[in-house]
Amino acid sequence: MSAPTSETTSGDNASGENETGAALQGASAEAPGRQAWTRQERPLRLERRLEFPDYEVTRVFLERSGALSEEMDIFPNLSFGRTYVNLTLFADDESGELTEQALTFAERVDRLLDAEPIAPS
Repeated sequence: MSAPTSETTSGDNASGENETGAALQGASAEAPGRQAWTRQERPLRLERRLEFPDYEVTRVFLERSGALSEEMDIFPNLSFGRTYVNLTLFADDESGELTEQALTFAERVDRLLDAEPIAPS
């Protein structure tokens, strides 16, 4: 379910506009410190840990994933520090299964990591 991997690159401009977006793109790589979504059984859930090079890149990811949560009306459990984010999507309380909405959210998070570089605000 993980998005295709890409290598982290740095922007060449003096303002560093592309560096945050490029580093965010690199977070999708299955490299040390990066992992694909994993399915855990007790309780049923999907988990993913992402590590970033600095707080600025972490913040951009948190902003993007927050907007996605609002758009899809799905709110994963989230923990984060300066350079990492842990996401957990739990199974539906009623059905006990991972919903299509949760699986779509996971796929869209993967796509966030491959999105066009953006300038930090």
